[in-house]
Amino acid sequence: MKVALNLFITRNCSFNHSLLALLKLKIFSNKPDNICIDQYMKRFITQSLMNNLHKKKDVYELTRLNNLFTRNEINIPGFDDYRVLKCDFHTHTVFSDGLVWPDGRIYEAWQDGLDAIAITDHIEHRINQDLLNGDLNQSYKIAKTAADDMDLIVIPGVEITRDKPLGHFNALFIQDANLIEKEDPLDSLAEAKKQGAFIVWNHPGWPDNNVTLYPIHEQLITKGIINGIEVMNYKDFYPKAINWCVSFKKTIMAGSDVHCTISGMYRNRFRPMTLVFAREKSEAGIHEALLARRTIALFDGYMAGEIQILSQFVKSCIKIKYMKNSCIAVTNVSDIPFHIFNEDDSYMLPERKTIMMRIPANHLWTLENCFVKEDSKLSISINELRLQ
Repeated sequence: MKVALNLFITRNCSFNHSLLALLKLKIFSNKPDNICIDQYMKRFITQSLMNNLHKKKDVYELTRLNNLFTRNEINIPGFDDYRVLKCDFHTHTVFSDGLVWPDGRIYEAWQDGLDAIAITDHIEHRINQDLLNGDLNQSYKIAKTAADDMDLIVIPGVEITRDKPLGHFNALFIQDANLIEKEDPLDSLAEAKKQGAFIVWNHPGWPDNNVTLYPIHEQLITKGIINGIEVMNYKDFYPKAINWCVSFKKTIMAGSDVHCTISGMYRNRFRPMTLVFAREKSEAGIHEALLARRTIALFDGYMAGEIQILSQFVKSCIKIKYMKNSCIAVTNVSDIPFHIFNEDDSYMLPERKTIMMRIPANHLWTLENCFVKEDSKLSISINELRLQ
């Protein structure tokens, strides 16, 4: 474990110093994790009370600068009886080719306001294998301990990694990653399905910037092997893949595919994530929603989803109020901006803001940042929106 910690520290010199303190405390203490975290929070948070500054001492810890246990809440309403779970189903750790320890991924996700992540380390690509002890399930086990403390859901997974034309696939909700390691990637996919996995075709436009549906993918779709397709990954958006999801009835997905620390990647923007409309906050609830295709891909202000799901979601986010001057007040109650095209006018509706606009003669809007197909944006009648 000391070797693993040293590797983690050297590869993450820019990572939050507080997290390293927590990792040291956990690794070199025999106490349960929850006790270690309690001690950590007591040291770095409790002492920030102002009355401590009135006590004369040699060292004052400016703990208000510490944001490890500060969560950026993302306010997104659900609809009907569904709640929105913010999920990243594609992350990597030092147990494949990532630069972060598994529980570091949990703290990052909690800080970013997520409800669930999947640990999807590569089966075939493990650059630290000679340094780290543990099998293909080890990264999930480490992450799970931290996730339970943080009330975050972590989903077991792996990434089956081959060159095009096959490409990369995430297997989610697996039982034993070790059994999925096969020489033939099709055997790996078959074993994952045997374990009840939800299979995602990852970043279909990488690495050659060509989004191509090869015959092998058509075969996997026909056989029911592929359940979902990433239409957003890392910094890329693949509108063409939305068409495949709609045509083949596959779940629309987005994932960060994060390998390094995520804090420096997206700054004040959301990471790529999948909005899951679930009946309950649980692993089973997420699994059921993915199989039912109740998802929206979200990244950089753009959304992609099936028209029924996306339209219901927009209706839950936007409210209107009719004014006396042939205008309407339009309120966005979510943390997601909307780009509204209204006849010949274009409006930006920022997150948690109200704007004024004229009532369109046809009462129709086009949501320019809401994709239902490659070349089709969501259209909605203002008569369908809720009144304030």
